[in-house]
Amino acid sequence: MTSLATDAAPIRDVSEVEDYARQCFRGSTGDQVGAELEFLVFDRSAVGVQVPIARIADALPALPGGSRVTFEPGGQLELSGPAGPLPEAVAALAGDVALARAALDEAGLALAGVGLDPVRPAVRQLREPRYEAMAAFLGMPFGPLMMCSTASIQVNVDLGVRGAERWRRANLLGPILTAAFANSPLSLGRPCGWMSGRQAVWEGLDRTRTAPVPDAGEAADPAAAWAEYLLDARLMLVRDSAGRCRTVRDGSTFRDWVTGNGVPPTFADLAYHATTLFPPVRPRGWLEIRYLDAQSPADWPVCVAVTHALLVDDRAADAALAAAEPYRDGWRAAARHGLADRGLRRAAAVCFRAALEALPRLGAAPGLTAAAAAYADRHVTTGRPPAAGLLELARDPGSRLASWLTETP
Repeated sequence: MTSLATDAAPIRDVSEVEDYARQCFRGSTGDQVGAELEFLVFDRSAVGVQVPIARIADALPALPGGSRVTFEPGGQLELSGPAGPLPEAVAALAGDVALARAALDEAGLALAGVGLDPVRPAVRQLREPRYEAMAAFLGMPFGPLMMCSTASIQVNVDLGVRGAERWRRANLLGPILTAAFANSPLSLGRPCGWMSGRQAVWEGLDRTRTAPVPDAGEAADPAAAWAEYLLDARLMLVRDSAGRCRTVRDGSTFRDWVTGNGVPPTFADLAYHATTLFPPVRPRGWLEIRYLDAQSPADWPVCVAVTHALLVDDRAADAALAAAEPYRDGWRAAARHGLADRGLRRAAAVCFRAALEALPRLGAAPGLTAAAAAYADRHVTTGRPPAAGLLELARDPGSRLASWLTETP
């Protein structure tokens, strides 16, 4: 997938921000997919204790599938697989996840696929300048939770030959897929009131950078909408030549910086500003799908495959969008109620049927298609996304939740 070039040239007016935004919609015209998986890591003998990043890193083996290993500020482990056709991308990343799980198991650690830490308070381990400035900007209580306690699946999809169409699909399907894969109903061992508590955390942050990019319909220009979003989002931080980060606290936006009388921002400043914006779908020369809760090691391939199929397969997309259209603004209902909302459940059932028909056309292995069908039977048909099972574990007076966190399949 194509990356965007940046330079030190000053931005002279807002029209150049739109030029940059258009670059974000110019990328590969193929159908590749990549996935970035975040996992919470638990100590098998003490699930309430934060695991030091160094201990996790020391336990990890070399990963032959090519996955990149990084860590989020609270110690969440992220494995980012290389992009490719769906079968190859899933197989390579699945092999690396299996190796990582086995090595961590030998070290007394466990990977848990859940969107919000269900038992531990937020504790930040990484102290890089960016994270210091980000923490100061975001504030309590949602800043620490987002940075240290959340985990997601990010699905990266090529723009294809009709990038605007895939952009619209990705956004319209967001509430349905959020509900179908809701997997974060707990915080500090108690129900948080949301099936996707991770999405609730994002809603509690600065909405100029976490709300969906506005969509004015099929005829709208997504690049123009993205440009307006870039301009109207508040500045979070500004870097100096030494790499230091200064938190911006006055509420000013990037538009204010461009149109002000001081030293103008550069295209490098704009590109960095874009990395501090977290809408549910973000264009970067490909589409980043950012609204999906982390899933168990057994279920994440289903999440990636279904999302990819509904975006790139035209027949699947047509059926799914017709079902999803009435819920295009249903982000909050999807996060709060999941598939307990009957309308969302019906729409999710249509979407899964469409994806299951598309997966063989996309070359998915029979095992992956079967896993997606089993997920639909277990979670979509019943109206019980993974979050419902976690709620039951938390209500048990015993230690079933702790056991699940250290033995999740």
